Amino acid sequence: MLAAQEADDIVAARALGARTGRVILKHLLPNCLAPLLVYGTIMVGSFIGAEATLSFLGIGLKSPVVSWGIMISEAQNYIRVSPYLLFFPSAFLVAAVLSFVMLGEAVREALDPKLR
Repeated sequence: MLAAQEADDIVAARALGARTGRVILKHLLPNCLAPLLVYGTIMVGSFIGAEATLSFLGIGLKSPVVSWGIMISEAQNYIRVSPYLLFFPSAFLVAAVLSFVMLGEAVREALDPKLR
């Protein structure tokens, strides 16, 4: 927000006498919405990974709740008998985290005016 306040279009709008509400709605908010959207989508992937890590370590959610971290933790005991119990939750966890991070990068590339 602070960097966007010093942009040329906002300074020009203030010089032309635009009110503060108009400057915020028409100039400041559209310039700040794209980075917030990118940051939000990347953080969703980070939060999923953090929750799974904490659940795997036994600090997060507990056993009756379904979580990829709990499923991976419980599957360690059965790795020799049925390795798919470990493979599928791990694969879905990696796919989910990677997809949210890649979605954030795609949104950044689509909405960043410097890349056009």
